[in-house]
Amino acid sequence: MLRDRYRSRLPERLQELAGPVEGTVDLPPHIAWSGRTSYGLDRPKSCMTLYRTVLAEGPREDVAAFPHHRLPAEQWPVLRRLVSPYIREVRADQSVYPDSIQSDDGKNRLDQVEGNEPE
Repeated sequence: MLRDRYRSRLPERLQELAGPVEGTVDLPPHIAWSGRTSYGLDRPKSCMTLYRTVLAEGPREDVAAFPHHRLPAEQWPVLRRLVSPYIREVRADQSVYPDSIQSDDGKNRLDQVEGNEPE
């Protein structure tokens, strides 16, 4: 059930994540209902926390509006350890994000990162 919930939140293509690439993102209360609401995109930890928060709490429209597709593509080896196992399963499903997983040489980009074996 949770897997389906997360699958319905993720856009079909990684490029649909159209958030800003610089500056600060202020999340609305329905996503950041407890704690931090502002995220500086110039700090990697802040970006990862933004992505994790939006994935955990935001509806599909917010998942597409707040993070930029570059973040999960570049930081997935670290991000994958911060998000729910259900999100990892959905994110790793090539039918959801085929363009984010395959590198230019056709190999699985996530498997090319040292120490990134499936759990």
